[in-house]
Amino acid sequence: MIDTTYQNKLFINGEWRNAQREAAIDVLNPSDDSVLLQVANASAADAIAAVDAAAEAAEKWAATPPRQRSEILRKCFELMTRDAESLAQLISLENGKALKDARGEVAYAAEFFRWFAEEAVRINGDLSIAPSGSNRILVQYQPIGVAVLITPWNFPAAMATRKIAPALAAGCTCVLKPATATPLTAYAIAKIMVEAGVPAGVVNVITSSTTSEVVNAMLDDPRVRKLSFTGSTEVGRVLLRKAADQVIHCSMELGGNAPFIVFDDADLDKALDGVMIAKMRNGGEACTAANRIFVQRGIADEFSRRLTERMRALKVGPGVAEDTDCGPLVDAAAVKKVAELVDDAVSHGAKLLCGGKPMDQAGCYYPPTVLTDVPAGVAMEREEIFGPVAPLYVFDSEEEVIARANDTEYGLVAYVYTRDLTRGLRVSGKLEAGMLALNRGLVSDPAAPFGGVKQSGLGREGAHHGVLEFMEAKYIATDW
Repeated sequence: MIDTTYQNKLFINGEWRNAQREAAIDVLNPSDDSVLLQVANASAADAIAAVDAAAEAAEKWAATPPRQRSEILRKCFELMTRDAESLAQLISLENGKALKDARGEVAYAAEFFRWFAEEAVRINGDLSIAPSGSNRILVQYQPIGVAVLITPWNFPAAMATRKIAPALAAGCTCVLKPATATPLTAYAIAKIMVEAGVPAGVVNVITSSTTSEVVNAMLDDPRVRKLSFTGSTEVGRVLLRKAADQVIHCSMELGGNAPFIVFDDADLDKALDGVMIAKMRNGGEACTAANRIFVQRGIADEFSRRLTERMRALKVGPGVAEDTDCGPLVDAAAVKKVAELVDDAVSHGAKLLCGGKPMDQAGCYYPPTVLTDVPAGVAMEREEIFGPVAPLYVFDSEEEVIARANDTEYGLVAYVYTRDLTRGLRVSGKLEAGMLALNRGLVSDPAAPFGGVKQSGLGREGAHHGVLEFMEAKYIATDW
């Protein structure tokens, strides 16, 4: 099941090559802590070799006709769809997520190749007359240049394709640095892209245990003109400071603290369906996960009772098992953090309705957990939980819940459930978030602009916005 093509290898300039240092990285299966494979451990010199390859390929790829780039991306979609089951199995093994979630991720990830295959041939400019009438204003879009792409472990396929596909559609070349916890999926996608006809050097993939060293080396290189990062706000701030040295264009998809608001008049069945998706997709290890669940007082007791029933019914087990609903967390550190957040809330008066303790078995398991009567000010109200924990907060008025929902440095996504469309749209307009889900538990779509406000990030991924993140607008003043 595990392809050994990329064992102890980096993917640079279309070749599987050794790193310049021998120390390797163990890729672990969080279901049982076994070693799946070892991957190469890139040094700063390896990172610059990847930038060399991307820079060498840049001019030719930028000059490649949009239709040709489009057809290659379309082929990537077709091959990913062909290999969907093996990719899902691989994601479950290295990430731990339930197989049903992994299959959903592969389908979602492949769609970015299809979407940006279509966008590649629709990058239009502008032509207008200056208000004075003295000249024409001609605007065209050109590829920004070599891009460094840094992706997290929680969606190893989707986060890679969401960055690679628009970069290639725009005519950019790139270096992808996936998370060391889940690099195998990135290498599998690189192999697919070779088969699809992506030229050598256009996409390069490196893994390293010394992330700061290799990323800093690339960001110090004046040939690198774009950084696209998905990860924590804390790391994003560090990267923004570093990128400032070369004034590198940055896209940042950072942390979240999503409110999930259920009004008294909501369709309770639909709200419960929605919260199970928004909270438990990927076992809660998502920046879009419902982190604070606000329920209006009139339905709070029934909502908490029925949510607890659903959470208790989830089957916990290895990600690759067909009957698993909730797989392990990605590693022991993740379990420790979730446990600390739950213990802190309980110590301050929160009531535990189910779960609440790490599971005593091999692997990185934490059970689905529901907390009610969660007091204001506890750590999990301020921090991303990134686990299968649903904290419930009771509210009385619309004004109160809007203020509480907005009382965070983050602003990625928010969820609202109400039968009153006027109120739903009014509340959506007042919530400080880049994305709103109104009577839905899922917002992600390759055709929609994904991104947040405040300290949840800069820029947008997906939609037409995604390809423009990898382009520069050039204005030409002329007359005829």
